Amino acid sequence: MASHKKRIAYFYHDAVGNFYYGAGHPMKPHRIRMAHSLVLNYGLYRKMEIYRPILVEDQKMTMFHSDDYVHFLQSVTPDNINDYSRELQRYNMDVDCPVFDGLFKFCQMYTGGSVGGARKLNQGNADICVNWAGGLHHAKKSEASGFCYINDIVL
Repeated sequence: MASHKKRIAYFYHDAVGNFYYGAGHPMKPHRIRMAHSLVLNYGLYRKMEIYRPILVEDQKMTMFHSDDYVHFLQSVTPDNINDYSRELQRYNMDVDCPVFDGLFKFCQMYTGGSVGGARKLNQGNADICVNWAGGLHHAKKSEASGFCYINDIVL
């Protein structure tokens, strides 16, 4: 029986490690950069096809999430957070799911890796896909939950 070499698609965006949930928060995107460094330093990248995730547009996010929730994520920043006090409560943005600089771009990056990986698998162009930034499946249709803002797995 002939062995079949697995085709591995690896998704990584070099800016993903720059995002910061805040002091004392257990979610630390810089760990994704650390994992990527190990992939490089151990030469694992030679066994994979490496892709930079495409930033997912808001229209794709609204295939599952409500329009108003996605618009809120696009609009809220640490600088204007006081203008959104009602929405913060409505969308469950609190200690677990804080507003931080670049929040929407972070969502676009991790979702892009997962959507890109699903596309590769569905089209038969990969057997295995890796997106260390993805899997943030706790987000609900109209609210953040469990460190997750956009449910990339649903999309």
